[in-house]
Amino acid sequence: MEQFTPTMPVLLVDDEQTAIDGIEMMLEADGIDHILSTTQPDKVLPLLTTTRVATVLLDLSMPGVDGRTLLKDINRLYPEIPVIIVTGYNDVEIAIECMKAGAFDYIVKPVDEARLSSAVNRAIEFGELQNEYSAFKKRMFAGDLEHPEKFAHILSGNRRMHALFNYVETIANSRRPVLITGETGVGKELFAKAVHTVSLKDGPFVSVNVAGLDDHMFSDTLFGHQKGAFTGAVSQRAGLIETARGGTLFLDEIGDLDMSSQVKLLRLLQENEYFPLGADAPRPAEARIVVATNRDLQDLQEKQLFRTDLYFRLQTHHIEIPPLRDRLDDIPVLVHHFIQKASTDLNKKPPTPPRELSTLLGTYRFPGNVRELEAMVFDAVSNHKSRVLSMATFKVHISKHTPADTALSDSKGNNRTAQSESASPLSLFTTLPSLTEMRELLISEALRRAEGNYTVASQMIGISRSGLSKAISRKPAAKRNKVDPG
Repeated sequence: MEQFTPTMPVLLVDDEQTAIDGIEMMLEADGIDHILSTTQPDKVLPLLTTTRVATVLLDLSMPGVDGRTLLKDINRLYPEIPVIIVTGYNDVEIAIECMKAGAFDYIVKPVDEARLSSAVNRAIEFGELQNEYSAFKKRMFAGDLEHPEKFAHILSGNRRMHALFNYVETIANSRRPVLITGETGVGKELFAKAVHTVSLKDGPFVSVNVAGLDDHMFSDTLFGHQKGAFTGAVSQRAGLIETARGGTLFLDEIGDLDMSSQVKLLRLLQENEYFPLGADAPRPAEARIVVATNRDLQDLQEKQLFRTDLYFRLQTHHIEIPPLRDRLDDIPVLVHHFIQKASTDLNKKPPTPPRELSTLLGTYRFPGNVRELEAMVFDAVSNHKSRVLSMATFKVHISKHTPADTALSDSKGNNRTAQSESASPLSLFTTLPSLTEMRELLISEALRRAEGNYTVASQMIGISRSGLSKAISRKPAAKRNKVDPG
């Protein structure tokens, strides 16, 4: 298991100094030498008020303060600190009681060095992720946004995303429509809700997916109808524009709207009024219109599938949400959030994500974006059985959804094979390299993409980690990449 040297100390709490000395020696042998200790349990809480620690190793049987009471107090006052119980009580009921009280792990004396090392390193990593998540939230709320809390539901520390937050605040009180574009799964409805909440409107947020609605259904859904307007209209019905009065009407999948409905939407935006089906007089539209699509409206316009006048009317305020592959720095925070969410939904204790998971996910293009990542994490949490989240389901998903010709894609994801069906990576070479040279090129590129992580790199090129290590060791010293094994 990868070892972590914590920036904050590990705190050992045991009334026996010999026990502390033994544990301290084991930890130092594993490279963990930032350690504090005390034989007086009543000193722990005062110490934690002034000193941040990475994790606490706590004995249960101590004079003065019971270890189980101290565990509950630490978990209540400092929930971000993982507490590992190290005790001589080899009792299942006590272990269960401690885990329910918030213990991160339970180790029975005499302590096994490998077991201790594994538990402490997992606790340190878990604590670091918790701190990173807290720091991320503080950074997000410490910006120059006037209403940062309105964007709390959009988890991102990415600069481009925060620029969009500022833009949303700028346009929030405008009565003009807002166009939100981006690939499937990037969070277009989340931004639509942010536009609504930042505008501080009194009315509701009403959402409708217009894909698949014919012209009649579109008109009836948005504008409503009068009694007797058509067969089956036995009573008057208000449309969604009326329902969203004083608030926001969000029309999703606007790129799939047929041409007749586009005309009616254009008139609604131009005149700010509408006719319910069967009505003779127009009614004022008092809802902010926000639309979204994952389609290229400019391309649809050129194909005469989308009206030019409507396109420019919608372009007044345009929010283009970047895909997840263009903001990979958000992956660790999103993974943390989705693990917590999935664990709550499944009534499981949140597992610790392995450190190399973010590196692995960073090699994937995420055609389904944030929604796909959430599904991947939920699947992994559903299947996990140990304390550390397995990467197996992520690897299977990535393998299934990565095209065989990915190597022929450029940095923007454009497939080079579209230029020539017979194109091959080797066509880029004037002189063909030798098999040895090709192997070295492949390994170097895999390590570059995996940021030096052997585990991820070996997965990418389909060999074992040990096989990758052997292949690297056979390279001349001058040619070896200077990387740390993952």
